[in-house]
Amino acid sequence: MTTMTEASVREFKMPDVGEGLTEAEILKWYVQPGDTVTDGQVVCEVETAKAAVELPIPYDGVVRELHFPEGTTVDVGTAIIAVAVAGGAPEPVKAEPAAPVEAPAEEPKPEGRQPVLVGYGVATSSTKRRPRKGPEVSVPVPAQAIQSELNGHAPVAEKPRPLAKPPVRKLAKDLGVDLDTITPSGPDGVITREDVHAAATPKPAEPLTPPVTAAPVVAPAPVASYDTARETRIPVKGVRKATAAAMVGSAFTAPHVTEFVTVDVTRTMKLVEELKQDKEMQGLRVNPLLLIAKALLVAIKRNPDINASWDEAAQEIVLKHYVNLGIAAATPRGLIVPNIKDAHDKTLPQLAEALGELVSTARDGKTSPAAMQGGTVTITNVGVFGVDTGTPILNPGESAILAVGAIKLQPWVHKGKVKPRQVTTLALSFDHRLVDGELGSKVLADVAAILEQPKRLITWA
Repeated sequence: MTTMTEASVREFKMPDVGEGLTEAEILKWYVQPGDTVTDGQVVCEVETAKAAVELPIPYDGVVRELHFPEGTTVDVGTAIIAVAVAGGAPEPVKAEPAAPVEAPAEEPKPEGRQPVLVGYGVATSSTKRRPRKGPEVSVPVPAQAIQSELNGHAPVAEKPRPLAKPPVRKLAKDLGVDLDTITPSGPDGVITREDVHAAATPKPAEPLTPPVTAAPVVAPAPVASYDTARETRIPVKGVRKATAAAMVGSAFTAPHVTEFVTVDVTRTMKLVEELKQDKEMQGLRVNPLLLIAKALLVAIKRNPDINASWDEAAQEIVLKHYVNLGIAAATPRGLIVPNIKDAHDKTLPQLAEALGELVSTARDGKTSPAAMQGGTVTITNVGVFGVDTGTPILNPGESAILAVGAIKLQPWVHKGKVKPRQVTTLALSFDHRLVDGELGSKVLADVAAILEQPKRLITWA
């Protein structure tokens, strides 16, 4: 018989992979029990409310156990994988009757957030893993306890907490089921999802007195269902869930105002073609969005008060002296808005390079939580879907968002004559608590003026 020394097994816990997040879903395991892992090796991919993130293991060893299957939502601070660390080889021991061992006192943990692999650390209230129960053994009740009950003084005993995984506890909470009332059917006395659903199903009422004749069996109420051939239900979680919550919060917190302008961008489209041939722009992403982004940055420089946020707690307007330019990107996991840090300081080639990296990373689903934090102003290009424009909703904490419609060849009065011109419609939504109509109009007009006469990029920048 062999056993593993206590110090040889390390439990890797779900880190806080984003600022203040409380849970993450395990999307994919890259290792299995028995695999050898090294410090820094990615062992799994998880999805939080902000992005999909790969988790590296911080030590060498051999995988002993994966505590949760793929698709499970796990609370931050919960152990997800057990690894036998290097140097902790199994030690042979003799089979002897187990002697009672006193559990070592748990060392006090420092106040505040604990350092973790990714992000800013987990909350001080960490989740502890309970030991699994062994087979039940009948224990004789001491005579003193029996006599105490007879005297009306029952012995005091602490009731053990039911064993259930975090998703099962959440299901029980949603269905209003008390876990203490459930008889577990899972291994080692663990309550399963089926146990919770069974407890939530209404049961026939029992008569108060035995009936003279056999009572008819009352069928349980049918479980609500839907036609799978006519409907498909998609769980709302991860990025999609967080986006929905953020948009609802923004729409009903910040008073939105949206203004529109239709502009002739023929000269801008010609400049795009010229830049594609420029040696300094070779290998970079050059498209209309690049010049639109540059135009917005110039407009912000001319009207800096648009680049602000509202501090509700302090009742202050916070003016930003930097621009983290957000670019809305549609991905298979939902809409995300990574941002280009300090976009105001970048040259046109640098801005093109940053845009290219941002788009490719978003398409690959590798956008980090840090890349989506700290945005100040956003651009959403709805024109790629063939629509003229829209009324965009502000990202929480930002004061303005610019929607760009489809660029189409339309009849336009140019130099006194109707000619076919490349035309688009811009829409600027802004927070009316800190941006009034005049300021918002100036910013939108400046963007339009630059796109109509892109030479202004040189004189205004």
